[in-house]
Amino acid sequence: MTVEGVSVARRKRWPDNRFAGLLLVPSAIVVFGVVAWPVARTLWLSLHKVESPLPTAPSTWVGLDNYTRALDDPNLWAAVGRTAYFTVTSTALELGLGILLALLMAQKLRAGWVLRVAVIIPWALPTIVNATMWRYVFNPQYGPLNALLTQAHLIDEYRSWLGSPFLALNMVMLSDVWKNTSVVAFFVLAGLQVIPGELHEAAQVDGAGAIRRFFAITLPLLRPIIAIVLVLRTIEAFKVFDIVYVMTRGGPANGTQTVSLFTYQSAFSDQHFGYGSALSVLIVVVIMALAVTYMKLLRIEESRTAA
Repeated sequence: MTVEGVSVARRKRWPDNRFAGLLLVPSAIVVFGVVAWPVARTLWLSLHKVESPLPTAPSTWVGLDNYTRALDDPNLWAAVGRTAYFTVTSTALELGLGILLALLMAQKLRAGWVLRVAVIIPWALPTIVNATMWRYVFNPQYGPLNALLTQAHLIDEYRSWLGSPFLALNMVMLSDVWKNTSVVAFFVLAGLQVIPGELHEAAQVDGAGAIRRFFAITLPLLRPIIAIVLVLRTIEAFKVFDIVYVMTRGGPANGTQTVSLFTYQSAFSDQHFGYGSALSVLIVVVIMALAVTYMKLLRIEESRTAA
C-alpha cells in the first residue's frame, strides 16, 4: 500500500477510535465515581485530623501522624494478631475440608447431585443470615448447640459460647468455615474434573493405593487451583467484618475485634475519620502485599509444572 493509502486508512480509522473512546466515557465516569474518588478521598482524609463525616467539617493537616499513631497503637496490633489467627486457621480448615468434600463429590454416587446441592447451600446463604443463624445456635439460654451437647451428656450445663474472648473468636471462625468451605470444595472439584483418569488407572495397575495416588498424582496437579483458593480465601478472611459485627460486635472484651472492625469502630464509633482512613489504607497495602506474594508463588509453581 502506498503512503497516501496508509494515510487515508488512518483517517478512516480515526472516527472509529473516537467512537470507541466515547463508549468508554460512561464506564470511566463510573469507575472514577465508585473507585477512584473514594480512594483519593480516603488518602486525603488519612493525612488530616477530621472529626465529622460532613464534607464541610473542619480538618487539620497532620501529615503522617495518623500512620505513626496506628503503628504505635497496641489495640491495633492486638487486632492484627486476632486477624492473623483467624485468617490462618480458617483458611487451613476450609482448604482441608474443601478438598475432602471435593473428593467425595467427585465420586460416582447415585444421588451425587443431592450432595452438591447440600454443599452449596451454606455459601448461597447471605453472610448476615449465616451470622444470625449461628448466633442463635450459640445462644447460652435456648441455643440448639447447648441442648444437643447436654442431651448427649458431653457437657453438664449450658455454656456461653460467645461469652469468653478466645472461645468466641473460635466460634465465629467456625461459622465462617461452615459458610466458605463449599467455595473451596467447588474450586477443587473443578480441578479434579480435568485430571486425566488414565493417570490414576496406570498408578492403580502399578499397585498404588488411594492415599498414594492422592499425594503422588492428585495433589500435585491441584496445586495451581489450591494457590488460587489460598489467594482468595486469605484476602477475604483477613478483611472479615460482617460476620463478626453481626455475631459479637467485636466482643467480649474485644476478643473478636478484627482489623476491619477496629477500623470501622475507630472511624464511625469514635468519630476519628482521619485515623480510620489511615487504617483503611494500611489494610489495603497489606492485602496487596499478600496478593502479590501469592501471585509470585503461583507463577513459580506454574513454571515448575511447565518444566
